[in-house]
Order: sequence, then C-alpha cells, then structure tokens
Amino acid sequence: MAISYTQPNKTERLIAAGRMVLAAFAIFTISLDNSRLPEHTVVIDSLLGLYLVYSIVLAMTVSRKDLVWARSPVIIHAFDLVFFAFFLFLTGGAASPFFAFFLFALVTSALRWHWRGIICTTAYILGIEIGLILNTIGLPMPPAFNARQFIFNISTLLVVAVMLGSLRTYELRYRDRISSLAEWPRAIPDGVETLVNAILKHVAGLFNCPRTILLWKEMEKDDPSLHVASWSSGHFEYSVESPDTFGSLVAEPLVDEHFLCRDAAQAPRPSVLYSRGAGVGQWEGMPLHPDLQRRFAIESVLSMAVRSESAWGRLFILDKSDISSDDLMPGRVAATGAAFSLDQFYLLKQLRKRIALDAAVEERIRLARDLHDGVLQSLTGVTLQLDVVQKLMDKELQAAQKRLADVQKLVSSEQQNLRSHIKQLKPPYRSMPEEEVDLAPRLMDLAERIERQWGLHVEIVIGLHEHERLPWEIAQGVYFIIHEAIVNAARHARASSVRVEISSASRQLQIAVTDDGCGFPFTGRHDHSDLVENNLGPVILRERVTLLAGRLVVESGATGAHLEITLPIPGELH
Repeated sequence: MAISYTQPNKTERLIAAGRMVLAAFAIFTISLDNSRLPEHTVVIDSLLGLYLVYSIVLAMTVSRKDLVWARSPVIIHAFDLVFFAFFLFLTGGAASPFFAFFLFALVTSALRWHWRGIICTTAYILGIEIGLILNTIGLPMPPAFNARQFIFNISTLLVVAVMLGSLRTYELRYRDRISSLAEWPRAIPDGVETLVNAILKHVAGLFNCPRTILLWKEMEKDDPSLHVASWSSGHFEYSVESPDTFGSLVAEPLVDEHFLCRDAAQAPRPSVLYSRGAGVGQWEGMPLHPDLQRRFAIESVLSMAVRSESAWGRLFILDKSDISSDDLMPGRVAATGAAFSLDQFYLLKQLRKRIALDAAVEERIRLARDLHDGVLQSLTGVTLQLDVVQKLMDKELQAAQKRLADVQKLVSSEQQNLRSHIKQLKPPYRSMPEEEVDLAPRLMDLAERIERQWGLHVEIVIGLHEHERLPWEIAQGVYFIIHEAIVNAARHARASSVRVEISSASRQLQIAVTDDGCGFPFTGRHDHSDLVENNLGPVILRERVTLLAGRLVVESGATGAHLEITLPIPGELH
C-alpha cells in the first residue's frame, strides 16, 4: 500500500470528527430508550462502543500524524458502509431509525469523490435497503415493517444525493472559474490591440459566452478618444472613435455599478441586478445607451466597470445563456484584471518613453566624459606645452620650434578625435569605419602623445592577436579607460613611468595598469564593490568600467598603484 508523507487532509479531519460525534450521539440515543431492542441491546451497545473507540483513534491519527495512506479513505469508507449495514440490520432493518448513518456516508462520499462517490454510495445503500427487505421475506415471524419510514428514508437519500451532487458540481465549476481567473494573461505586448484581444478571448472562455466587448478611454489625455474592441467567436475588431459615440455607455444610476440584465432590449423597463456590497440590488430601466445596444444587438448582458489610473471604461459579457447573479463576483474580478492589464500597458508605454529620454541623456553624459577624457585633457596638455614654448622662445629657438611641432601634431590628433565624436551623433550610431575598431594603433599614438605632453614613459603591451578585433563600443571604452588611467598617473600620482598590459581570455578582456607614483590616498587591495561602497579610487575610471559591465580592482601603496580591469566581450572576437 502506497504511503505519502503529506500534511493531514482537512477533509479527512472533518469526516473523522463527524464520525466521532455521530457515534457518541448514537450511544446516547440508545441509552435513552432501548426497550424496542431487547434482544440485541448488549450487542448494539458493544458495537457502538467499539465504533466510538475506533472513531476516536481514527480522529487522533488523522489530526496528529503526517502519515497518510493513499488508499485509506477508500478502506475507511468501505468499513463504514459495512458497519452501518450491519447496524441497521440489528436496529429495525430497512426502516431503522438510525438511517442517518447512511446519510453520513453519503456526505463523506461527496466530500471525497464528488459525483462518482455519490452515485456508488447511493447504489450501495439502495442495494442494502432492498436486501434488508428481501431478507425478511419467508421468515416465520418477520419483524414489523414501517413502510412510511422506509419511503421517507429512501426519498431523503435521493434528495440529499442530488443536492450534494449539484452542490459539488457547482463548487467544482466555481473552482475552475477561479483557476481561470488566476491564469489571467500576464504578457504585456507592445500593441494595445494584441493585449485587448487576449483579454476578451480569456473572458469569453471564462464565462463560456460567445461575445465580449471592452470600451475604454485613456485618462492621461485631456480629450481622450473612445477605444472600442469586440471579440465574437474568434473574430476580433478594434477601432478608435469619438469620445461621444455612446455617451456615458450605461444609464446614469449604473455608471459606478457592476450589473447584469437578461434582456437589455426589452422596452421600456427591463429588470437589472447590480452588486451592492455583499448582496445584490435591483433596478428597472434601460441599462445601456441606445446606440450601444443597437450597434451590438445586445440582449443578455453582464457589464462591469473598468477603472485604473490609466484607463476608464466598461467590460461587456454578452449572450451568456445561464447568466445569473453568481456571475457578478467573477465579473468584478475579470474587470479588475482588465483594468490591471491596461494600467500595466500604459505605464510600460510611459516607461519606454522615459527610457528613451534617459538613453539620450546617458549618451550625452558619455560623450561629455569622452570629451573630458580626450579633447579637454589634451587641450590641457597643449596649454602646458605652450607655456614651455613661451619660455624657450627667447633662449632656445630650435627647442621651441620642436615643441611647437609637437603641439601641432597634438592638435591635429585631437581634431581626428573630435570628428569621431561628431560621427557618433549622426545615425546610424554603430556604423563606424572598420579601421577605427583597430585598437592597437590608437593606443600607440596615445602613448606617444602622453609622453610628449607629460614627460611620462608609457609602455603598452597588447596581447591580442592580429586577427582579433574588439567591437567598436568596447574598443572606444577601452581607449578612454586607458587614457584616463595614464593621465591620472601623470597628473595626480606624479609617476615617471606607466605600464599597460592588455590580453583576452574566455570572452573577457583583461587590462592591467601599473605606475611608480605615490599611489592613492588609501592603501591595500580593494575590489569593485569596496570601491563603489566606500567611494574610493578614480571616480571617472570606475564609472567607465561600470558602464561596460566590468570590474575594477585597485591595489595602492607608497611605491605606486596597480589597476586590474576586467571587461566582458559580447560575442566572439573577430
């Protein structure tokens, strides 16, 4: 027998408690008047006593242990039916006053197995009742048969069976509807037509109706248009119309209500049911705008108000054959789901606009950094060079002319960089010439210029193979990262030499920058998270690395600094 370690079943707890109470009251009832059963008093009392003990043990087992046999409900139910049949045989047969035992068995079968259990248990009970009657035929002295009690018992059995089956069917149907509500479409597509089509199709399946309509206006607009969407047996239509097309859509008293009407076309005053708190109210009158009713030929209708911060409108569920007040609550949930979906759609729409604006702002910030790290710092170098030239003009004319030639080269180089920045502002953004992706020549030129400007010895070792080319965005970022690191070593650390090593492995680019300067204001080794958390290290350099989804490690001491930069490379190097 299979064993499952699960939490005790609440249904089995309820049944066990009911069995225990029923056995106790049966003993109490027998003790009040057992004159009618003198022959079997001792046997009946003993059986009920044993059954009460069995009920108590079973209730304790179910409530206290997490050990539940998969087939135990079937075994327990079968034992109950056999015991009840034997007990009825001892207490009057087919017309026994303790027929309530069988009603208890019928209820437990409904709780456990729904219609299948009800039918099987009812058939068993009827068979037992007929068997008890047939058992008395042919006896020399058959017991007195109470036909009225027997008929009442059987009719009660059938009525309870039908009611329990109907109730369980209704419960299962309601559970299915709740499950469908829980499976509300979650994806928010880019287009409102696709979204509303999915909503209306889902609502139609939820209420098993052939047609659904959603009409709404956008709240963020001063003069919002009316969006009209309809779904009919798989055919979807959508249009944007004048806001006054259907007036207020529904009658004034129903504007804020969820309501249903079985015949909206009935003139002059059809009956309308609307939700009112936990109950239902009634109103008489034409619930819909005449133009709306005529355009969609609306008769049976369930209408829900749809409200959110972004949209306002109504959801219409049409032509449902068995519409009732029970549909109001699921309808309210469906309307809430529709409002939530529309709200998400319009909020995402606004967010996309903001992201586009933020992207433009971010691009401006990036270009500003590039200009700062490139052109502006180079102009600072030009200024320093011109100061030197001015001092040499009177004493060493040849040296001054050489310095001016260096300044001319520097200005020419920065003109090229400035043209590159201007190209980035022109669409398409990523369409850069292939030669500009080759990082090595640009870095060698950078090393030469910085040596002339700052008097700093720069050594750059590039470990990439000739066939390896970085994506333009990565190459551009690497260029400015190295530029910033070298200039920082010259300007702030007062270093005399810098060594830069570049290599790649496992789709990652490693950059190591080492200088012999005075280091940073802090000492020791700090990883990227420490630098960000404590706001340490070169801020602009750290931001550039973060922008490229990289990691920066800084090791600083009195004899210099060592930077380790790791950048992910999208795709393969080519």
